[in-house]
Amino acid sequence: MHPWLDIRDEEVIDGISRRMREVVGDTLRKKGVVVAVSGGIDSSVCAALSVRALGASRVLGLILPEADSSPESRMRGEMLCRHLGVRFEMTDITPILSAFGCYRWRDEAIRTVFPDFGPEWKSKIALSGSPLAGDRINFFKIVVRNPAGDLLEKRLPLESYLQIVAATNFKQRTRKTLEYFHADRLNYAVVGTPNRLEYDQGFFVKNGDGAADLKPIAHLYKTQVYALADALALPEEIRTAKPTTDTYSLEQGQDEFFFALPYDKMDIVMFGLNHGMPPERVAEESGLTPDQVTLVYQDIRNKRRTTYPLHMKPVLMEPVPEIGS
Repeated sequence: MHPWLDIRDEEVIDGISRRMREVVGDTLRKKGVVVAVSGGIDSSVCAALSVRALGASRVLGLILPEADSSPESRMRGEMLCRHLGVRFEMTDITPILSAFGCYRWRDEAIRTVFPDFGPEWKSKIALSGSPLAGDRINFFKIVVRNPAGDLLEKRLPLESYLQIVAATNFKQRTRKTLEYFHADRLNYAVVGTPNRLEYDQGFFVKNGDGAADLKPIAHLYKTQVYALADALALPEEIRTAKPTTDTYSLEQGQDEFFFALPYDKMDIVMFGLNHGMPPERVAEESGLTPDQVTLVYQDIRNKRRTTYPLHMKPVLMEPVPEIGS
């Protein structure tokens, strides 16, 4: 871990656990928590912190795969729940998504650029261009693999891109609906799992994975989340898994879809920006050039501005006093 991001693991774990107990019991007045576990590092650490805070008997894990989910994600989610000793429910949400038209709407949009796209094909969205290169205009492309194994890509028209994203957002919103169903029937709270990069940069679906009653790791950089995973003694398969979105049928890294850099470098650059460090200083620590750091600074600021509406509460036409004020 880079020295800037070094934390005292046990102190952080104890502090988060104590705060979670206060929020769940005193503020929200709930009996326990629901955590949707994807097999990724963030949800796994949140589940482990929930057990530390409340005990395994007051934590429910949800494993919610769908047609495009990686089998490894499902396996790691179940492994985590068994490792932590928590109850868990596994629900394949593919039928729900099919009923919503998730896959139909997505495939229809892909066929605007690949007319032959069908059930045997795989796909993902990727960003063309990079802030590191100083690209002024970035655009999204669709990458597909046909049944013959050929990897093809084309630029996506804006309308097709928006339709694909809208369709895939069904996945996060469906999962959240099930999380709140189980939370309501048990009188539990829902735990959100974004790390600081995701929370800061708006890498979540509003009223989907962005919805929660508490978010235990939203103040922690991704590198720090990995450090907590070690301190919490999570299974090695989880601690060493490569971060992916696990949303599209082709494997998709977060840095090829959204972030300018892999998480370890992104953490350093964001830390530098948050602490007012000049690009030259951050360049020394990140292995980037000062010009590249400046470009990533700009990209971070741009995402904060453009994704700000995701953080907003509903806008009232007239002010209404806060309840309890």
